[in-house]
Amino acid sequence: MSTAVLEQPGADELRFDVPLYTQVDASRALAMRASTFSSWARGYQRRRVERPPVVGRPLVTYVPPARAGDPSIPFVGLAEAAFLASLRAAGVPLQRIRPALELVRDRLGVEHALASQQLYTDGADLLWEVTDRDENTRAEAKKLVVLRNGQYVFRKVVQDRLRGIHYAADGFADVLVLPDYEIAKVIADPNINFGRPSFAGNGVPVDAVVGQVHAGDPIEDVAADFRLSVDEVTEAVFRAERVG
Repeated sequence: MSTAVLEQPGADELRFDVPLYTQVDASRALAMRASTFSSWARGYQRRRVERPPVVGRPLVTYVPPARAGDPSIPFVGLAEAAFLASLRAAGVPLQRIRPALELVRDRLGVEHALASQQLYTDGADLLWEVTDRDENTRAEAKKLVVLRNGQYVFRKVVQDRLRGIHYAADGFADVLVLPDYEIAKVIADPNINFGRPSFAGNGVPVDAVVGQVHAGDPIEDVAADFRLSVDEVTEAVFRAERVG
């Protein structure tokens, strides 16, 4: 009797095609509300009395799951959402600039534009350009971009978050440094633990560490077991409890 050999997905497939996260898992990784992430991944339609409905197209790559509760977000979708979350960090409600973002994405003309390095380098200029005819959207864009040396660039609060997105040689994101950590460096890398948030120094999954603390093990012992500092473990536990 022959035994089937299961092939591991290739690196590109893991980044672009294989769903690695549920929407809840992805929202927790980025320290944001699950309902907000869902509107980015699935789009939305809001009905208004005697007025046309407001429709928002999906902005984040979503793969319909075979079963309820299965992962539906590939790594590239998490990277796209990380870019959007960087804009929200500047205090701009995304619905106010969503049409402009859709135009920027279309203007770049590449699939997964929100996860591309081209958006990092050219996005501020494009965002300013496409808001030229809408005073309300232009006002929101001013909170995101600033003119520096004759070129529009993202403001520091946005840049600080964008620096957590690392790009591969093909120009698309391949590693994310996850936000909301001040002591530990936690990454999502599809080639490490299939993208589960992990400590950068040793590749230990964050949920394994947090789970051991929640099971009753002293933080000092958990830190020693996983070769982490007490502060790193403490921060990971507090963050996990805060984001739900």
